[in-house]
Amino acid sequence: MIQLESRSKRVKGEGIQNVSLAPDELISRARRTLEGVVGIPATEGNRVTVLHNGCEIFPAMLDAIRGAEHAIDFLTFVYWKGEIGTEMADALSRRAQAGVRVRVLLDAWGSRPIESHLIDDMTKAGVQVRWFRPLSRVRLGEVNHRTHRKVLVVDESVAFTGGVGISDLWNGDARNEHEWRDTHFKVEGPAVDGLRAAFLDNWAETDPTIFDVGCDRFPSQCTPGQSVIQCVRGASATGGSDLTSVFRTLLQLTQRRLRVTTAYFVPDDDLTKRLCDAATRGVQVQILLPGPFADKRFVQLAAEVDYDELLKAGVELWNFQPSMMHAKTMTVDGMIANVGSANFNTRSLNCDEEINMVIFDPLLVRALDRHFDDDLERSVRIDPGRWKQRSLLQRVKEKLVAPLRGVS
Repeated sequence: MIQLESRSKRVKGEGIQNVSLAPDELISRARRTLEGVVGIPATEGNRVTVLHNGCEIFPAMLDAIRGAEHAIDFLTFVYWKGEIGTEMADALSRRAQAGVRVRVLLDAWGSRPIESHLIDDMTKAGVQVRWFRPLSRVRLGEVNHRTHRKVLVVDESVAFTGGVGISDLWNGDARNEHEWRDTHFKVEGPAVDGLRAAFLDNWAETDPTIFDVGCDRFPSQCTPGQSVIQCVRGASATGGSDLTSVFRTLLQLTQRRLRVTTAYFVPDDDLTKRLCDAATRGVQVQILLPGPFADKRFVQLAAEVDYDELLKAGVELWNFQPSMMHAKTMTVDGMIANVGSANFNTRSLNCDEEINMVIFDPLLVRALDRHFDDDLERSVRIDPGRWKQRSLLQRVKEKLVAPLRGVS
């Protein structure tokens, strides 16, 4: 777990070589560009704690829940069977029984495997449980549009977001195929409001009561840290979203190094071209993807359709070996991070409800880059020459999954 409070501290890794000489003007210009493109102001004075894998993520979330005094809002795509699901439901139920207002919003597709008795137990304890777009009542055209957001907000003062779902698959420290690799973020400061808005945006579709004057105080947020954060929501609509604009803008802005970690990599033609253009103009583009333990092989195949073009342009592609790689992070030129629930794929940017944070903070980026370096040490780079010689069977599989790229 890495807590980021002061730019004077040093985190080992690449990126900006000397934080004290960071190009503040470039950061300011990038911030204003993104604010102008998506029309969402960034907030200052945030404190961000980077949580590395389930061994850090779940204890931090459970501690926050157990310490809640008046309100908990929790939204997730994945809530499956297992010990962590039971522990989470128990913690939420206990706070509801203690008089805390607890709201839980589950995606009706992604959380199908949840044990029904957990829903019953939480409901009996006073937890307000809602289902996002229930499959039995979903309107035509909505089946493929889910909420993929992961948001926990406690007492309106601390929030969590990132890639992790509620499942035992995320337990541990990514040591083997039974412990998925992921990154989550604990946020304190004004950006908490942006994450809560992402919860309320989806909650409003399931319940007419958006806020309760007895529980929701909407306090002025403290400013405990140095991170500048822009919270950007992705909407489940065709034609892209604000989040699509963020991805495109960051790829256009990058000048030195772009590092992407993603669970599902199926960019559209525009993003593929921007990646290639960046590499062609001299940017070191590194993309870290799942390897032998990818949970969705058909999505991996859909990504491999573009490997020839990317490798020819000089993009580095890496496969993580120990376990399923589920993190969703991007760092740009050692200065900017784009993190949250969205993958670098068409589904996240065009089909699903997502929430990401663009963080302007070289110190945080250096921490993420250090994690990236550690992950590369346990990864295998795809050799362009060997990829050209891949088997006929592999090429046929790529052709077969190509029509699914728009929904992968």
